Amino acid sequence: MLQADGLAKSFTLHLQGGTRIPVLADAALTVAAGECVALAGPSGAGKSTLMRCLYGNYRADAGRVLVRHRGALIDIARADPRLVIEVRRESLGYVSQFLRVVPRVSALDIVREAGGDGALLTRLNIPARLHTLPPATFSGGEQQRVNIARGFAGGHAVLLLDEPTASLDAGNRDVVVAMIQEAKARGAAIVGIFHDAAVRDAVADRCYSVVPMQEAA
Repeated sequence: MLQADGLAKSFTLHLQGGTRIPVLADAALTVAAGECVALAGPSGAGKSTLMRCLYGNYRADAGRVLVRHRGALIDIARADPRLVIEVRRESLGYVSQFLRVVPRVSALDIVREAGGDGALLTRLNIPARLHTLPPATFSGGEQQRVNIARGFAGGHAVLLLDEPTASLDAGNRDVVVAMIQEAKARGAAIVGIFHDAAVRDAVADRCYSVVPMQEAA
């Protein structure tokens, strides 16, 4: 469902004389249907960078990211932007650490736009009285739950989860764990960053180690 080969990514600091900071080199990852792979490694190792390369938010310097879409494998790293948008809409979901939405759009409209409804918000313990309000007025944990609802609403075949439970209490964390397990059961391929060891143990089939470049050198 998802395959990354030879991924490399570096950042250039133009305000510091063009200093180049390599973050990923020759990263390779394969995820099958119904499998959850957890990205492991210390803070700053490049886990979120790898996740953003898999989603196409960061353009990889080298390598490819193949996502199964409409029966074919699409290279997100090189695809036309319009095709990338189509793949994201139908096949590739992403839950980031932070909710970024258009101001004044209600939580319910955000989830509806992604293909869901109020039942998802209710399951994630967002009170009905908040459904018609914009998430900018919500607490951090409430915003993250709206983010999760939007990410799971489309029923994507591939899901990328960047610390989905980081801002949640134990009860809501259990709800998200159940949602991840259900997604796996329907055949979704999942890549996640889970700093909570209990969550990682509950959902991950295996780990993929992201090694800091200075250690890999």
